[in-house]
Amino acid sequence: MANHASSEKRNRQRIKRTLRNRAVKSSVRTHVKHVREAIAAKDVKAAKAALLEATVEISKAETKGVLPKRTASRTVSRLAAAVHKLGA
Repeated sequence: MANHASSEKRNRQRIKRTLRNRAVKSSVRTHVKHVREAIAAKDVKAAKAALLEATVEISKAETKGVLPKRTASRTVSRLAAAVHKLGA
């Protein structure tokens, strides 16, 4: 257990930050799941709409530092390729 005021404060900040990051990651996973479900259903229109939403959510997570830049880029790229392949 923390004994100093500064370490107690850091602990409180860590808890808040962890909860915030967990919520953002969960949201990203949900949006990615929606894109994958639309692809599995072979619904081009829904897949494109879901991809747009997922891209925004992934970019936000990247900006906030929740996801590494390359991970975000790779995820968007793979989803976009799958949607493009579906439409072509």
